[in-house]
Amino acid sequence: MAFDGIMTKTIAKELSLLSGARIDKIYEPNSNNIILGLYLNKCNYALNICTNPQNYRINLTTHPKSNRGVAPNFCMVLRKHLIGLRIKNIITNSLERIITIEFEGFDDIDDIISKKLIIELMGKHCNVILLDDENIIIDCLRHINNENATHITIPHIKYVYPKTDKLDFLSCNNFEDFKNIINETDSSLYAKSISNKFNGISKQFISSFISKYNTNNLEDIYNYIRDIIFRIDSLKLKLEITNRDYFLVPDNDNKENFSINFALDDFYYKKEHDEELKTNRNNVLKLILATLKKYNKRLSHINEKLKECENMENYRLYGELITSNLYRIPNKNVDKLELENYYDNNKIITIPLDSRYLPSVNAKRFFKKYRKLKNALEVVTIQKKDTLKELDYIESVVYELESASSLEEIAEILEEISENDIFKEKTKDLKSKKINKVKKSNLTKNKNTNFNPLKYTIDGFTLLVGRNNKENDYLSLKYAHKNDIWFHTKDIHGSHAVLFINGKTPSPDILTKCAEITAYHSKARFSSNVPVDTCEVRYVKKPKGAKPGMVIYTNYSTLYVNPNKCEN
Repeated sequence: MAFDGIMTKTIAKELSLLSGARIDKIYEPNSNNIILGLYLNKCNYALNICTNPQNYRINLTTHPKSNRGVAPNFCMVLRKHLIGLRIKNIITNSLERIITIEFEGFDDIDDIISKKLIIELMGKHCNVILLDDENIIIDCLRHINNENATHITIPHIKYVYPKTDKLDFLSCNNFEDFKNIINETDSSLYAKSISNKFNGISKQFISSFISKYNTNNLEDIYNYIRDIIFRIDSLKLKLEITNRDYFLVPDNDNKENFSINFALDDFYYKKEHDEELKTNRNNVLKLILATLKKYNKRLSHINEKLKECENMENYRLYGELITSNLYRIPNKNVDKLELENYYDNNKIITIPLDSRYLPSVNAKRFFKKYRKLKNALEVVTIQKKDTLKELDYIESVVYELESASSLEEIAEILEEISENDIFKEKTKDLKSKKINKVKKSNLTKNKNTNFNPLKYTIDGFTLLVGRNNKENDYLSLKYAHKNDIWFHTKDIHGSHAVLFINGKTPSPDILTKCAEITAYHSKARFSSNVPVDTCEVRYVKKPKGAKPGMVIYTNYSTLYVNPNKCEN
């Protein structure tokens, strides 16, 4: 369901338990969030006000947000007027998506002062407005003062609550009144009609009820809405959460304070995290795929040049045959010659000529083209080798991105590719956005290295799995001991894994389990028979100038495993 009037009233009812809480902190982590730090009965609370058009809400939160270095102007205004005051009351008007928080305190000469914070939760029109004791706007998060606006919010004018043409659900005395107002016979339009006619009841709320209880009966819908609204005062409700939605349901046993607030907080934290993860992954992936396309195009051009070089020996042959037979070739322009090929039992060969030139000149042109192609072959062969290395590295980064499950991992990948010349210029804009700060692990021996590998425990042994190329390098070449056992999928992009043996000898079953985990963390995750190479760490080397994550190894054996057996 959406954060509609019913949810607003429910959350506000729970928040009313915070009456008397003192405001001791205020910060604005981003343009859409304001956090009020509260202190009550020796407990600290964080009240999150979110004005994001897609995820607008107000709720207590336990998930910290990073603070800005410099507080925005509105945040400074809130600090000036609210810090030190206590919450007097938290109220809503009917099912409006507007919450009023009343504050009270004392000024420097112990006179009572009053302030109000109005939180308007109305999609793209969300706003946070600070009022004085006469309802005059001190300041607001978003200043609205255009000619088409029906609700003006600018400092130094009296605040007026937004008006609505919709009806109050509680004005219906019974089902017949409700039915007459709806005046809809098509059950598929019930949700839309109810949302359009009544204030604070969202289309999603009705649709969720219809889907959950598998009923289109209008009287059932009316009774459910009425039951939920009347339960708000006693808070005999709970929040039922699915993967993509949440839903208020009756619950006579709910005795936990702020249970709906915290359940809502967990839902939106996961939703926003997934959205941010997807956005950041797509931003980096877009950059990488553009580079991948560029290198694939370069490889295509190299292959075309190599194909052209396949004929270079013919040009040398043509030049030699013409030169050796000049004494008997007429000195005139012709478009072809037929000569004996003394390299092939004097078989007759037809040599195409450019009729604009004499045969002797054609011979020189053939030799020149041969030398040009021979030189080109040497250059493009090296270019192809380098391009294939770059493509292999780019594809490994694509795999890392597809496997990344946190913002920290994406930030590490961005940090890695920003050090590579082929990405350096393109990553400047993304780095300036500071996708996320990566916390260093105390596992690392090097304070400048981010090292947070995945950890598995197998029958008393520890297996560490790198999450990106730089982590793979550090794990395999610096962190692991020479006698530990190294794993990697054969000729398939994936993570490095190291089994730490600590002087013990792992059984074949343990090695097989490690190989299964290694295969699981590779592009062959969904295959059923994956080759995994394994050797001691001492046999893993990094060639000079090799890309991150690229190593060579010897003295290895290969295990064929099924990654689907791995319990991740």
